[in-house]
Amino acid sequence: MWEYTDKVRDHFFNPRNVGEIENPDGVGEVGSLACGDALKLTFSLDKNGKIEDARFKTFGCASAIATSSVLTEMIKGMTIEEAAKVTNRDIADYLGGLPEQKMHCSVMGREALEAAIENYRTGGRKKHELEGKVVCTCFGVTENEIERVIRENNITTVEGVTNYCKAGGGCGGCKPEIEKIIERLQGAKIKEETVLVPPKPRKLTNIQKIQLIQQTINEQIRPALRADGGNIELIDVIGNKVIVAFRGMCAQCRLTEFTMKDVVEAKLKEFVSKELFVEESKDSANEPHNHRG
Repeated sequence: MWEYTDKVRDHFFNPRNVGEIENPDGVGEVGSLACGDALKLTFSLDKNGKIEDARFKTFGCASAIATSSVLTEMIKGMTIEEAAKVTNRDIADYLGGLPEQKMHCSVMGREALEAAIENYRTGGRKKHELEGKVVCTCFGVTENEIERVIRENNITTVEGVTNYCKAGGGCGGCKPEIEKIIERLQGAKIKEETVLVPPKPRKLTNIQKIQLIQQTINEQIRPALRADGGNIELIDVIGNKVIVAFRGMCAQCRLTEFTMKDVVEAKLKEFVSKELFVEESKDSANEPHNHRG
């Protein structure tokens, strides 16, 4: 049995604004009886352009009725621009949350609102249509809608997509394609989040500068050199001059000068200070490892 919040139960047993507005300013119809859920949303505006009244007719489960009811309450008093910013997460949060398996009801509410706003803005001349290639033929869910619920709700599994828009909940033939969409979107997000952003320029003390140079070598430079059998050691820091020694394969490489300028110096300029320059210590094995500011 689903665990419903008190607000969900209240809006299910005592739904607000049931019905249909005569001569509405906006009408939105989404879903279908064949799919198990359908919602018709109508609203009217006052002389100031704010939503004065909103009503709904819903065919569906307790969550579908509750989300439709609370949506009409939420948008009353809003301008069209404000209502257009309402997300399915806003609807669910207003109810104190919904079971994951019922989140698609909040998405249906958001879709109905968007359809009604589109109907108003086009003067009823344009019929609301699904955009993008249909991925789930069982429930008529497009690639655009799947991408949207993934982004807005940080979904990482096919089951999560099904919970939010029903895609994949029928014959299951679209599940491999849904997996590809998740991998594409979440993979790009992970890559974006893991990119190390260079710090903003700031004045560093000598100790801070040395520490940041060492950190940059450890995190940005050494891993790349080790991949080719090489290594690097920080020997000294004198003002803006950074003295390093190459180890392993790098010590014998004819491209050391290139590595020092285009890799080591470039990374230090990017992550520490543009004023730094690098020199190689040819006799580093006998040099003391002191760091002077």
